[in-house]
Amino acid sequence: MGLSAEDEVFLDTLQHRTFRWFWDTTNPANGLVPDRWPTPSFSSVAAIGFGLTTWGVGAERGYVAHDAAAERTLTTLRFLYDAPQGTGQRGVTGYKGFFYHFLDMGTGERFQTVELSTIDTALLMGGVLFAREYWTGGNATEQSIRAYADSLYQRVEWDWATPRGVVAMGWDPEQGMGQWDYQGYNEAMLLYLLALGSPTFPAGDEAWDQYTSTYQWGSYYGYDHLNFSPLFGHQYSHVWVDFRGIADDYMRERGIDYFENSRRATLSQRAYAADNPNGWRDYSADIWGLSAVDGPADIVREVDGRERQFFTYSARGASLQHVHDDGTLAPTALGGSVPFAPEVTIPALRAMADRYGDALYTRYGFLDSVNPTFTFTDLRPQHGRVVDGRFWVDGDHLGIDQGPIVLMIENYRSGFVWDVMRRSPYLQRGLQRAGFTGGWIDGATATAARRLPFTPQPDDDAPQARRSIIVLGSSTAAGIGPAHGDSAWVSRFHNWVAEESDDLFVFNLAQGGFTSYQLLPNDDTPAEGRPAPDPYRNITQALRRDPAAIVVNLMSNDRLSGFTVEEQLDNYAVIAELAEEAGVPLFFTTPAPRAELDAAGRADQVALRDALYARYPGRMIDFWTGIATADGQLDPRWDSGDHVHLNDAAHGLLFNRVREAGVLEAAQARH
Repeated sequence: MGLSAEDEVFLDTLQHRTFRWFWDTTNPANGLVPDRWPTPSFSSVAAIGFGLTTWGVGAERGYVAHDAAAERTLTTLRFLYDAPQGTGQRGVTGYKGFFYHFLDMGTGERFQTVELSTIDTALLMGGVLFAREYWTGGNATEQSIRAYADSLYQRVEWDWATPRGVVAMGWDPEQGMGQWDYQGYNEAMLLYLLALGSPTFPAGDEAWDQYTSTYQWGSYYGYDHLNFSPLFGHQYSHVWVDFRGIADDYMRERGIDYFENSRRATLSQRAYAADNPNGWRDYSADIWGLSAVDGPADIVREVDGRERQFFTYSARGASLQHVHDDGTLAPTALGGSVPFAPEVTIPALRAMADRYGDALYTRYGFLDSVNPTFTFTDLRPQHGRVVDGRFWVDGDHLGIDQGPIVLMIENYRSGFVWDVMRRSPYLQRGLQRAGFTGGWIDGATATAARRLPFTPQPDDDAPQARRSIIVLGSSTAAGIGPAHGDSAWVSRFHNWVAEESDDLFVFNLAQGGFTSYQLLPNDDTPAEGRPAPDPYRNITQALRRDPAAIVVNLMSNDRLSGFTVEEQLDNYAVIAELAEEAGVPLFFTTPAPRAELDAAGRADQVALRDALYARYPGRMIDFWTGIATADGQLDPRWDSGDHVHLNDAAHGLLFNRVREAGVLEAAQARH
């Protein structure tokens, strides 16, 4: 597709602005890229991988000086290589060459109790290997870049992360290797290729075939393709791997390559938006794009006579697998798909910039997301703001969403990142071991990389003996409401337990928008119209971790969703029975007031509270008294501004009540 002069200017401006976000927000002392900005945050390991690659684009495009980009690359790689790795819960950055999902922006140490993430390490390594191939100069800086890049990649023990033949999602020092693996088509193609390409600790020969055996092929809106609902899964691996004209056994059988598959996925999403079966505002053939991005709030509100469920950060998407859509649009869904379908993505990007103006399209490119259906001015969104009652727009840029915009536009304009990465002997080996043939891979002749003398990092005493107090629940437990994340009751409880006990820690599985149904066990079959259990954040997942205690914090979503007191009590009973069978102390918080509930709804909340006290004496935590007014409404003193969630001061009150309820003492007795 030939670009008009206006398109060329637009793409260059968008690329340059988005590059500046990476350059200006990265910590120059250590090269760590924030997860989001301007909200203060930790660093995202995946965002560092995107950042390392953007430095090369910036140098090529003249956005920054070549030497400055090289120095920043070296700073990043040196810091990551020298950062401590080990089995400790604190004071480390990673283990066995992998890195924790989120790192402190200053120290680089593990943020709270996040997992050692295989996929985020792989995305980091995409940037590391790009640096190895791009910085080819003979000066000391570029020689050091190549040496550090080689060492960072070769010390990753991919074989350790494949205990079941496929790559596990994560590990943590408290519990050991996670139970979930990367299966089904998604962003993990790059993960498997880098694991297969390692000369030191490669994944087994069966890994790729086991991964592809779980793919789901089918037709969606007239496009036959390998399905995955959010578009990021069709984009991330393509940032670094040129899949045009090469195919593995799976794609050869279907007569296409993965690049064409991503094109079809992109076009099917556009067709879904043009059809707009759920009637979201502004959706059309020009305004579209779903992916994992921020959203306005975890809340149900009526729009045009119809109840709508909105979410905060969530993996939105539409495919044969499922549709998860709340009217929130993702510029990264378009920017990351520019090479696949430029004829529709570039006009859509320009249409977004035109329609929503500088409220969305800023000095650092697009903010993370926009929702034209969410126009409420009577509450404060949990993220972003409502612009003149016309649409909601996020307040942050996210590194993992900014990265594909810069890099995939560059691949469309010049093929630059693809050209650099085709030189990687590690990527070539990974593709060949996965069975890719055709196109450029048939003629690949990169010199085999020298195997560095790494030996497996000792296991020491991992997993260590610490056990968890697990929190299940919805948005209040997930920390939504307070202006500062450390003010949330779970965060305060986490820090207090860490001070009081060397043997226990708090592990939070809560998710905004949850009801009691999502917490039910995996084998529960919900009635029609009721949510299914969430296998990652329910009682089954909690008990698999052999916790010392469990706290369930559900506030009001059940009643707002129309679920009766009786069915809520039935769900609580199932959860309580499973915990009792496992010998795990279980605590329930009371429900809480909510401004949206009418008199009948408030009465039901009181009835549920009283019934829970009657059934579970000694195991209840009071989140009602003093939070509710005499008639069962939310006391305005504790309102975060959205009339739903509680503010910082209220969370301080909740923390004190959890602390005084004997949860820690029960956990210590069980432990």
